[in-house]
Amino acid sequence: MGKVITYGKIAKLAGNPRAARQVSWLLHSSTKKYNLPWHRVINSQGKIALKSQDGKDYQKILLEKEGIEFAENNKIDLKKYLWEIDSVVNIKG
Repeated sequence: MGKVITYGKIAKLAGNPRAARQVSWLLHSSTKKYNLPWHRVINSQGKIALKSQDGKDYQKILLEKEGIEFAENNKIDLKKYLWEIDSVVNIKG
């Protein structure tokens, strides 16, 4: 079963809980270069945050291929699919 994580959760794990927008920018600018699993990152409401409908549709298809189910309102049940992480390796060096 697939899992998702929110922009805010990544920001918090990185040490800056208020940097969700920076996480979004980083994913946008670095996904191709580093082959990041950008499609697994959603907003804190359990929704796809992309602006374009084509982008939203594509992300939804990728998530559904991994077993993520969407409710009728296009929300993901975060209680069921949120990736919980117990510890993080310090990557700051």
